[in-house]
Formats: sequence, C-alpha cells, structure tokens
Amino acid sequence: MVKVTAAEVNKLRQATGAGMMDCKKALVEAEGDFDKAIEVLRKKGQKVAEKRADRDSSEGAAIAKINDDNTSGVAIVLGCETDFVGKNENFVALANDLAEVALHHDTKEAFLAADFGGMTVSEKLVEQTGVIGEKLDITAFEKLDAPYVGQYVHINKIAALVGLSSKVDNVETLVKDVAMQVASMGATTLSYKDFDAAFVASETEARIAVIEKDNIELGRLGKTQKNVPSYISMAQLTPEVIAQAEEDAKAELKAEGKPEQIWDRILPGKMERFISDNTTLDQEKALLDQRFIKDEKQTVAQYVESYGDVKVTGFKRATVG
Repeated sequence: MVKVTAAEVNKLRQATGAGMMDCKKALVEAEGDFDKAIEVLRKKGQKVAEKRADRDSSEGAAIAKINDDNTSGVAIVLGCETDFVGKNENFVALANDLAEVALHHDTKEAFLAADFGGMTVSEKLVEQTGVIGEKLDITAFEKLDAPYVGQYVHINKIAALVGLSSKVDNVETLVKDVAMQVASMGATTLSYKDFDAAFVASETEARIAVIEKDNIELGRLGKTQKNVPSYISMAQLTPEVIAQAEEDAKAELKAEGKPEQIWDRILPGKMERFISDNTTLDQEKALLDQRFIKDEKQTVAQYVESYGDVKVTGFKRATVG
C-alpha cells in the first residue's frame, strides 16, 4: 500500500474541503498522485450525487456580491439539504467563493460552466456533494446591472440587489435601506404601473372572494366582518374614482354635522385612508408603493425622492427555500 504524508493529505484537504480520512483514502487509491486523488473524490461525489438526485436542496446560504465600481451585482443561493450544513462556516465560505465567480457571468448556465480551481462550477458542486454527503445545487442566480448597484444580505437566508440611476450623497445608506425593503417585504415589481390589467382584475376577484368567504364565517360567529374593498390597486383608481370618493367623503362629513369650513383639514386624511384601503396589491407587490419599513408614514418612492435626483431602476431577490 502506498504511504502518504500528512502534508499531502492536508494539501488535498485544502484543495477540496474533504475530510482527512477521505483524502487519505483517495491518495492511497491514486498511488500518491494529487490530480488522480482529486478525480477519485470527484467520482465519489458523482456516486453520492446520483443517489441523492431526488433530494430537496431547500436549505443553504444566500450570498450577494458587488463589483468594485458598484455597477454590477449578483445574488446566488448555494442549496443543500439541511440547515445544519447551510450554517456551517466552510459551506458559507464555499458559497462566497462561488458568488465571486458568479459576479463575472450574466447567466446561471455560464456560471455553472465557469472555471473554479481547475474544474467547472458544476464539477465542484458534484465534488462537494461527495465531501459533504448532501445534494448541493445553485438554487437561485440573479444578476443586476445599473449605474449604481448595492446589496443587503439577511443572515445568509435572503440576498437582495438594488439598482439606482445615479450615485448621490449618502448613496450607501439609500441603497442598503431599499435593499432591506426588498429582502423584508418581497415585492415582485417596481410600481403598480407595471401591473397587467388582467392580473389586477384576477387578483381583485380572488381577494374579494376570500374576504366574502371569511365574512360568512365571521357573521356566523357574530364577529365584526372585514371590509370588502372595491379596488386593490392605484391602477384602478382613475381620476373619476378619486373624485367620487372625495364627494362621498364630503357627504359623510355633512351627514356627521361637521362644519364645512373644517372639511379641508379632514378630507386629506380620509382620502389617504381610502387610497390605503384600496391599494393592498400595490403595498404587497410593488416596491415603490410599499410603506417604507423604517418610516411607515412614507412610501419607498417618497423615501428615495428625499435623496434628490435618483431613481430605483431595478431589483433582484434570492432566497433560501
């Protein structure tokens, strides 16, 4: 049997991340040849990967990286099977190294085919499947380019990228705050203006149906029923709808006996409430129309506007699971 030294074993461990015994066995099988030993470990990984191909890699680590001039960013998720592995510092380090490679590629396919220490990223994932003993996969790959790109990562579970139209004073704070909003609130589009009319109509019908069903049960129990909104998006609040809502509000004030000279002080609040009650879709799905998590008195759009001549051009979100 070929004898291998501790130095040779450590060298292989550093190159592959495999355990000491696995490295020793691979070197012995490869008769001390370093490159052949790596191939031995890779073949082991392929066997493990084949056995675990149907496993769910819904845990893992989310990582974001930005290039040196903040014009491009990438967010990836290195998936694994268990949260225990996903939190392991060596696993997170591997995810960070992979994200550095991903930063230089525009698609997941190009990234997986890219070089990673003498093998492709795909081959590295197979190798590490054998080393770790769990299915590994890139379960998310998001790329964003803009005049200025920033990022935020929440405990390696959610990675968010935000693109801005320009670099302004305190841009680091602005872009991080908006990226935190993306990570926390899960918007799917920039503005309600991006919604398709058919989508809004479908969502309206579905949401009203759910509320009406809930109200049947609430009524049976003698509890206060939920308000059924007439609308769910600013896309539906035409100037005519807004004008009618204002007239209705004035009629309410008159019926309540409020003096007409104070209506101007009360109407803005009523209209703000009307819009809030009838734009639930926007508040859930449209980033700029959401209430800003650090100050719910303003929308994200209003917060961005406070920084001057800058706009959010796009965003991406990569999540574990």
